[in-house]
Amino acid sequence: MVDPASPLLIDLTAGPEDGGARLDKFLAERIGTISRSRVKCLILEGRLSRDGAVATDVSATVQPGASYRLLLPAPEPATPQGEEIPLAILYEDDALLVLDKPAGLVVHPAPGNPDGTLVNALIAHCGASLTGIGGERRPGIVHRLDKDTSGVMVVAKTELAHTRLSAAFASRNLDREYKAICWGLPNPAKGTIEGDIGRDPRDRKRMAVVTRNGKAALTNYRIIRNFGTAAALIALRLGTGRTHQIRVHMAHIGHPLMGDAVYLRRRPAVAKTLPPLALGLALDFPRQALHAEMLGFSHPITGAKLSFTAPPPADFLALEAALDTCA
Repeated sequence: MVDPASPLLIDLTAGPEDGGARLDKFLAERIGTISRSRVKCLILEGRLSRDGAVATDVSATVQPGASYRLLLPAPEPATPQGEEIPLAILYEDDALLVLDKPAGLVVHPAPGNPDGTLVNALIAHCGASLTGIGGERRPGIVHRLDKDTSGVMVVAKTELAHTRLSAAFASRNLDREYKAICWGLPNPAKGTIEGDIGRDPRDRKRMAVVTRNGKAALTNYRIIRNFGTAAALIALRLGTGRTHQIRVHMAHIGHPLMGDAVYLRRRPAVAKTLPPLALGLALDFPRQALHAEMLGFSHPITGAKLSFTAPPPADFLALEAALDTCA
């Protein structure tokens, strides 16, 4: 494996065992820090030479004894600027970083949030250890949590780690569990919600369960504890899709998450069963009561099994404690 801090000229000589291999695959495996697709781009840009002559055929067959030189351009500075924002780091190595994202922190810069995001914080925290993804020195966001959802996230620091982690998420070759507090008691107490998700035809800013042109989505839930008939603490696992679908699916079955300003459209009838303190906290909870509690996956480079947990934050626990008076 090539050290990201080594010279940008990478020299490789094919051994007897490499004979017959496809060129782009051989280079990606021998270099070990960049993806095969990135290697293809570099070859097509004329950055590879074989025995001193430019080689641009990505599918060429490797010959034993051939000498290859690849010019790997230095990663360009990321467009977002680094900002010193405190992060709760659960784990970090050369390939990836796992953190407990607080509620209120936006993941990506966007027109409404040009700075102060997780990406800005990671650029400052990781510095030169970001070896470049797609030629830019930036963190690889593998999955996202909504601004007001807290919990465990993994971020790639190299292109190869990003490619492999993204594939693991796409194939659902991982383990993740969420905690949430919803209005009312889902029936049955343990079940599966299935429903394709797309844009709400009546409100394009919202997602909804749709019958046409949606993405398949499946969410498994179980009640951990009920708070009378007013609310429940639930555990959720995704069978498909993204974290946001939890909010859509729970609202679809008539049990929206507490504090969800997008999917909770009216005061639930069961709210009247809550005592004053719990009612006040429930109605005024400033965000969706959703927390990504556990994430498990295989390390993209070593293959080691990793698992990380983070307890719900103080506001979630305070709401839970107030509702406990109704249990």
